[in-house]
This record gives sequence, C-alpha cells and structure tokens, in this order.
Amino acid sequence: MIDKFRGKYWFLSNFYESPIEEENITYPTVEHYFQAQKTFNQEEKLKIAQATKPAEAKKMGRKVNLRKDWEEVKIHVMEKGLRLKFQDPTLRKKLLATGDEELVEGNPWGDRYWGVCNGSGKNKLGKLLMKIRKELQDEYIT
Repeated sequence: MIDKFRGKYWFLSNFYESPIEEENITYPTVEHYFQAQKTFNQEEKLKIAQATKPAEAKKMGRKVNLRKDWEEVKIHVMEKGLRLKFQDPTLRKKLLATGDEELVEGNPWGDRYWGVCNGSGKNKLGKLLMKIRKELQDEYIT
C-alpha cells in the first residue's frame, strides 16, 4: 500500500507540478485546474491558473462564485484533471510502476473525502488514480 503522496510518490499529489491545458488555459498543477473548475467565470479561472502555488489556488477556489452543480460534477472534474496529467509519458510510466499497490491519499489535515485521515476516509483521489492506472494497464495488455 502506498499511503502518502510524498517523497517518491509526490507525483501522485495534486500539488505536483505537471502543467495541463484545457480551453487555452494552462494550469501548473491538477489542484489549479480543479479549483478553477469550481466557477464558470473566466476571469476567476485565469486568476486561479496564475496562482504561484497550488495552496494559493486552493485558497482562491474557496472564494469563487461556486457553480451550482459543483457537488454533482466535482468527482468528474477531478478525474478529467488526472487524465490530463497522466497523458504525460513520464508520469504515466511512474503511475504504472506502482503496479497493483493500493493508492491511499493519507493526510494529516482532515480530508476524508479525497483522502484518508487517521485511518478513516473515502479516498476518492486514490480510487480515481487506481481506476486510471487500471485502464492504462489494460491498454498496454491489449
């Protein structure tokens, strides 16, 4: 089990610098992308994309004019961001190198939706990463 996205596994974190592009906007990290998708306001999206650090993008995402359907679409938005990230051949190879290890976004800050804290949580991020990894593994087999 990989239970922390730090050190050797930092590349699994949404804070890992891996530029992705959508609708002519380049996002430095998946975190930037995810936070920007919370709004339909193009100006707010651009400001988030230009945040110097992922933590700053996250903070900005808490202040945007939140789209009404966010709770219904956030898991799909995260999955899309991760798919864009792992189009990078180097990152794809690193994800595949995790084999069949369970991926758990263990964290001390209390996020029990995307990760696990003190042994409890839904681990949605880890599950999405494993889903994408499985699809990539299947592609290489066929």
